[in-house]
Amino acid sequence: MLIVAFAVVGCDDDDSWSPSARPNDEPGVESSSSGVTPQSSDSETSVSTGTMTDSRDGKTYRTVKIGDQVWMAENLNYAYTGVPYKYDGYTSDSTSWCYGNDPANCTKYGRLYTWAAAMDSVGEWSTNGKGCGYDQTCSPTYPVRGVCPEGWHLPDTTEWNALFTAVGGRSTAGMVLKSTSGWYNSGNGSDAFGFSALPAGDRDGNGGYHYDGNYALFWSSTESYSNLAYGMLLSYLSDSASLYSDYKKFGFSVRCLKD
Repeated sequence: MLIVAFAVVGCDDDDSWSPSARPNDEPGVESSSSGVTPQSSDSETSVSTGTMTDSRDGKTYRTVKIGDQVWMAENLNYAYTGVPYKYDGYTSDSTSWCYGNDPANCTKYGRLYTWAAAMDSVGEWSTNGKGCGYDQTCSPTYPVRGVCPEGWHLPDTTEWNALFTAVGGRSTAGMVLKSTSGWYNSGNGSDAFGFSALPAGDRDGNGGYHYDGNYALFWSSTESYSNLAYGMLLSYLSDSASLYSDYKKFGFSVRCLKD
């Protein structure tokens, strides 16, 4: 198994991209399989798959049940524009983007969201994450629907940890959750549970895009600090998975979990 070290993100402000390691070891389990159309199952890996449709834009997503949880098996691709993005005098009406501003990458990877957008901080779809924006602490009500479709929510760190446990532990979770293609330098996974994590990279606070093919970064609904929140990281360099803290203004992928 390959091991990779990541720089720790502190509490000072920085717009450059840097994967970081700030582990959070809270255990937890949530979710059920109601409302998902079952299509197939694999008894060897305890996986069942299905589909769901986002009523807001009609997009259909593959789903997978792993243990007691039902996850979207694709990254969210909903064009959320509810939170103005403001930084150093620059304002945009969007807080979700296609990697490299290329629409083809939204089709391939889904969209990248700031934490405020992932949490739906303006309360467009629910009030559970209202006020959870950048540079301010908040007290969300869990589960946080956030930008997810109705009946789904943005997973917290306990739910990410429950996924790691269900697939055999954090030390090998990266290998079994990563897709079988698309990762740099033979860093592909086995996708043993059908989670199909793709290396979508990220968007930094200055609008730069980095490392598609290298890293998959997913938001959680758990805050770390006024300008930091926890995410889940998979790397082409490692068979493991990490929970870590990074800047809320960055754009990461979103995987939704069934209520």
